[in-house]
Amino acid sequence: MSAHTISVRLENKPGALARVSQLFSRRGYNIQSLAVGPTEHADISRLTLRVDCNEHSLEQIEKQMHKLVNVLRVTELRPEEAVERELALFTVSVSTDKRAELVALSQVAGARVADVGRDAITFEFVGRPDEVEAFEELVRPYGVRELVRTGRVGLRRPSAGGRTTTPSVQV
Repeated sequence: MSAHTISVRLENKPGALARVSQLFSRRGYNIQSLAVGPTEHADISRLTLRVDCNEHSLEQIEKQMHKLVNVLRVTELRPEEAVERELALFTVSVSTDKRAELVALSQVAGARVADVGRDAITFEFVGRPDEVEAFEELVRPYGVRELVRTGRVGLRRPSAGGRTTTPSVQV
């Protein structure tokens, strides 16, 4: 089994997201991350999800998603064919004597200070998922109090091919 990133364009209607997530729970697949938001068209949303399964299961998932009323298009985002990013917020403990060191370290890594408290700093980091993990390892020795990650979002590179499947009947 391996992790796959799937991009789903669906109608922006009540219940559309619930139907997709129910499909995964009924089939016993765990969604590792899920991000959904509007697209360039107000009536269409893009759902990006990460699931751990084999190729055969991925094909079955795609076929089942096409049966859902609001699904317009399903695309697997293969790493070499996609641009993927993730946003993470980290609240890190820091004493006043280590504050400058931590801020300098975060700036070199590409993070931005989002908030400063008496004994902690909240950083915003946007990057590839592996870069988010690397930043987490960098600040972990200081003491990560809280951490939240959005999950992956991604688009196929304009220059890349890729597997895109569309239902036989467009909704």
